[in-house]
Amino acid sequence: MAKAGPNRPAKRTTPHASNGARAKIPAKPGNHKPRGATSALPLRFTIRSDFQEGHEVQKRILDDVEKAGFNSTSTFAIKLALEEALINAIKHGNKLDPGKQVVIEARVTPAETEIIIEDEGKGFQRDCVPDPTLEENLDKCSGRGILLMEAYMNRVEWSRGGRRVRMVKKNEDE
Repeated sequence: MAKAGPNRPAKRTTPHASNGARAKIPAKPGNHKPRGATSALPLRFTIRSDFQEGHEVQKRILDDVEKAGFNSTSTFAIKLALEEALINAIKHGNKLDPGKQVVIEARVTPAETEIIIEDEGKGFQRDCVPDPTLEENLDKCSGRGILLMEAYMNRVEWSRGGRRVRMVKKNEDE
């Protein structure tokens, strides 16, 4: 196993609630830095298709967003889009299969946050997803996550057959 260094964060494991297995979650760089300071290293996570693990990743990324000095409007946008993207990867991409993984990478600077999420599902065609604002879709219980992600982030890009999403949010004035 490679040692931690300036280009390779140390890995730590966290307990997994469902069966005691451990998920590899890298140590979070920058815990000791002052507000507004961030690490040049991206945060990287590999989790099983588990909502609790997704929630832990979300908390870690949002901690860095707060430390980078993002305003409340931009922080809310990142929180909402990140939660929707993680749910989509776990539920729709990997079909809640605990044998499949979700890979998350985030880079947070005081100017912007970039988040990449990739699942192991079969993917999808973005232009084939029904518009949730059309009359016939208004009563459906799902289908709004992508719309929210695209509405709240500055940039949302789909690749690898819809298995990978890249989202960028700038730290804009309120």
